[in-house]
Amino acid sequence: MSQTPLLQVRNLSVSFTTNDGIVDAVRNVNFDLNIGETLAIVGESGSGKSVSTNAVMQLLPKNAILHEGASILFEGEELLNRSEAEMRKVRGNRMGMIFQEPMTSLNPYMRVGGQVAEAVMCHQSVTRSQAKQKVLELFELVKLPNPEGAYTKFPHEFSGGQLQRIMIAMALINEPDILIADEPTTALDVTVQAEVLNLIKEIQAKMGMAILFITHDLGVVKHVADRVLVMCTGDVIEEGQTEQLFRDPQKDYTRMLINSIPRGQKTPVEASAPLLLKADDIRVKFLVKPHFLESRNEYFEAVKGISLELKQGETLGIVGESGSGKSTLGRALIGLLPSTGNIEFKGQDYRALSNKQKLSLKKDIQMVFQDPYGSLSPRMTVGDIITEGLTVHRPEMGKHERMLKAKQALEEVRLDASAINRYPHEFSGGQRQRIAIARALILEPSFILLDEPTSALDRSVQLTVIDLLKDIQQRRNIGFLFISHDLSVVKALSDRVLVMQKGEVMEEGTASDIFYRPQHDYTKKLIAASFDVEDDEVAA
Repeated sequence: MSQTPLLQVRNLSVSFTTNDGIVDAVRNVNFDLNIGETLAIVGESGSGKSVSTNAVMQLLPKNAILHEGASILFEGEELLNRSEAEMRKVRGNRMGMIFQEPMTSLNPYMRVGGQVAEAVMCHQSVTRSQAKQKVLELFELVKLPNPEGAYTKFPHEFSGGQLQRIMIAMALINEPDILIADEPTTALDVTVQAEVLNLIKEIQAKMGMAILFITHDLGVVKHVADRVLVMCTGDVIEEGQTEQLFRDPQKDYTRMLINSIPRGQKTPVEASAPLLLKADDIRVKFLVKPHFLESRNEYFEAVKGISLELKQGETLGIVGESGSGKSTLGRALIGLLPSTGNIEFKGQDYRALSNKQKLSLKKDIQMVFQDPYGSLSPRMTVGDIITEGLTVHRPEMGKHERMLKAKQALEEVRLDASAINRYPHEFSGGQRQRIAIARALILEPSFILLDEPTSALDRSVQLTVIDLLKDIQQRRNIGFLFISHDLSVVKALSDRVLVMQKGEVMEEGTASDIFYRPQHDYTKKLIAASFDVEDDEVAA
């Protein structure tokens, strides 16, 4: 490595002007990045990770205040005194950036090939055909299937993993000296995450670039970083070589992050527990190519004849990659998607019930969605959100009684009852997810479908939500259907696990059997691709 760091950040302090006054986001941050090195910046949401790297790229919003005395040297030259026109020559050229959410980072109205070509044409004197050739080479490098065909497609025609590969190609098109990767694998399946991370390391070895890797996933950090910078509420609290930091962390906060892994296994339900849900031969298909002759319609079969059982108080975990049919199956079981096959709930044939009987049954069947912000109305107070189900299913209850019940539900999910008059945007991600759980609990259901309820949360917040769910299930004896691609969470919460691929069950068994004695090659592949901080926690 070079003696002189490629990037030197000194005394970086950033504040934001808000309606509530000035908020300090980053305080006196210092770090170096060497040629060919990977430096990981880790910490929970709000720790200042992204603000620090956005300051390096000078992509801070207008309400940001950069404090005097800060210095950002790139190859020994100050970046903070450069004009916007000068910075545009650096961004996307000398420094590339992979953003966390590829779907919102790409223009939905432009074909992806044109968007990536635009990145090279802005910085280099090349013709459109030369730019296209370079894009196709990059698409090949990032292992995007059928580069020629992909060039003319729109973003919505790709999976999350493929979109992230396109973002990597865009970031690398000008062969940057520094690649900034801001949570590039947070929303990806374990297998896709492993592929993307291996791809970044492979390209780094070929190009010799330095990487600034921002994440809250310590398992990923252990596998990709040379050095680690730990941030908490705007301050750097610890820094060191990856191996040393994991072996001997000096600060309590670092130890907490490293230990924030769901551990242990759920106490099994009694063998005599009554059957709550039984499904036989569930099939879901979507019309993809209509024809004026109905018999010639073309369908995509998303769920292919799946059968399962769930006892009262039991948790059935469903795992698999995106597109495996996990969420489609879950929605079909609770009647949110049309399906064929037999569904029995508490011994009743769901399909034989009248609409009035189904409505009455719905208070016993609830759902917690993946995105707590998108599933909570921003125009309603927390109290109105939580009590909405009561107004439908318990119309005889007065407003005072409903609000009293809402306060009890909030306290049950460990939120202050005073939150009842606030709005969703006033809460953190973990708190919003607890509000969503309170909304599901207020009707005292026997069954809750949990669709990726912890995937967007920090590890420590995940642990809080998992402990909360375990506690509620134990006290209320609720059956959970838990859908997730996070294997460590599934292992900690589930009695049994069902492994899905392309609409079919590959393997089913107890959590111990699936994670420690997997039989199917696909299950072994999923487990091997999981980046756990403690590798011995998961059987390969």
